[in-house]
Amino acid sequence: MMVALALVEGGAIFAALCVSAVVGGWSVPGGWRGVAVVVVTAVALSVCGAGALYFHDAYDPRVVPGFGRFASRLPRCLLTILLPLAPVYALMPGSRIAVATTVLALVGLVPPLRAACYAAMRSRLVTRRVLILGTSPLALRLAEEIAERAPWCRIIGLVDGTRPDDAPPTRWPVLGPLERLDKIVGETRPHRIIAALGERRGKLPVGPLLEARMQGISVEEGVEVYERLTGKLAIEWLTPSPMIFSGGFSGPRLTLAVSRGLSLVASVVGLVAFAPLLGLLALLIRVDSPGPVFFVQERVGQGGKRFKLIKFRTMHPAGGQHSEWVRDNRDRITRVGRWLRTFRLDELPQFINILRGDMNLVGPRPHPVSNFALFVTVLRNCPEWCEQIPYYSLRLVVRPGLTGWAQVRYRYANDLEEEVEKTCYDLYYIKHLSLWLDLRILLDTVKTVLAGHGSADAETVPGPAPAPAGDPWWLAATLRGPGAEAGAVGTVQPVEALVRGPRRRLEGTSAGTRHTDHAPDGRRLRAS
Repeated sequence: MMVALALVEGGAIFAALCVSAVVGGWSVPGGWRGVAVVVVTAVALSVCGAGALYFHDAYDPRVVPGFGRFASRLPRCLLTILLPLAPVYALMPGSRIAVATTVLALVGLVPPLRAACYAAMRSRLVTRRVLILGTSPLALRLAEEIAERAPWCRIIGLVDGTRPDDAPPTRWPVLGPLERLDKIVGETRPHRIIAALGERRGKLPVGPLLEARMQGISVEEGVEVYERLTGKLAIEWLTPSPMIFSGGFSGPRLTLAVSRGLSLVASVVGLVAFAPLLGLLALLIRVDSPGPVFFVQERVGQGGKRFKLIKFRTMHPAGGQHSEWVRDNRDRITRVGRWLRTFRLDELPQFINILRGDMNLVGPRPHPVSNFALFVTVLRNCPEWCEQIPYYSLRLVVRPGLTGWAQVRYRYANDLEEEVEKTCYDLYYIKHLSLWLDLRILLDTVKTVLAGHGSADAETVPGPAPAPAGDPWWLAATLRGPGAEAGAVGTVQPVEALVRGPRRRLEGTSAGTRHTDHAPDGRRLRAS
């Protein structure tokens, strides 16, 4: 829906520019050459207009759920497009009509179109009625996501007779048991039915669902709908069958080859184009604080292959062992390092890793070797003590990247709970690997860098929660020796403040191999 809205608004700006070219008399050559100039100029300015709206999240229904929120962001969008177009307006008199038309279209055409869109999304002609089967955690979470991310959908209720009487009330009515599904469908007349049952064996109403399907009602899988809405895999509720029979997780060879070729070209161009900037940053790091310019760390790449990742150093050398997470080391971040992290400029030396074949331009971020051992060994074998991360090893199917889906959709991870969340996004990227998704990630990366959404996000997360009573040991954290940055390889020690806040238990089935390692206190870990 929002993609269609962007096309409509961009098309309106394009149409306004074409009309102004005919009526206003742009100074362009005659014949087909003049037509080509008008079309190219109109397309470029339309992309600039829609890009300014996109840069300020004007196409995110969570950020702009109504016209009021959109109107409050419109002045910032105008300022964003005026900054690059003002020099063009001043230095190129022949382009003044086109630039003025673009700004007037953003002010005069886009707001009425947006208001009409919001009104249409809430009208009966566009609104889709959704019926959800189940009252499981997946069903309730799915209902919340639909209400937040799809304002053109209206949840008419839940269908499940297994909800206990003492269960907390929900925002949506429970219309009855599954045995009455055919009658409930006839009474509510939904456009879509989403199956999100906690346990399907012997409970899924196959007959009524088939009958609804024959009536033209869309019947969908809850996990897949959740995946489309959120852009991440619901590993809490994902079973191995969809993973095994899914069409994803094996990108086309042509896509992989083109992606690799583009990554090589981008790394060469990046090293040449940013050579002066790289030299300046190296000088600033050297002047700002003692220590090496680069931070080199062993990471896990495609197929479990280890490689040395290169970054600009952003922290003072440690005087002893420290926590793994960034927010526990804020006092060690240098003045230049804080600025580098904000704009993600500390990652630029990884163009060298791309040239060496260790990484691609886009892909899941490579984890430190010590982190990988911690997640795969401890989290898979100790579900009674801590969270599982099912399918974690699937991150190694593709080359890691300089930027990735998890980086543009989430913040720096500061505990295992947030690492689980980032893994959900990484698995989504691997499942839906495509050049179009890579392009979207690159556009989001540019927006993230220009907006300065870097390490600041990590600093706004609440502080550590106390270790739960009764746990013999909390979790094994990777601690770092002197001179290492956050996330570096080090010795494994027990710490209490690794996981922040309430822990969520993931219900997915891990598909890993059997492990027979030991916990930090010497106990034998249970094989998965």
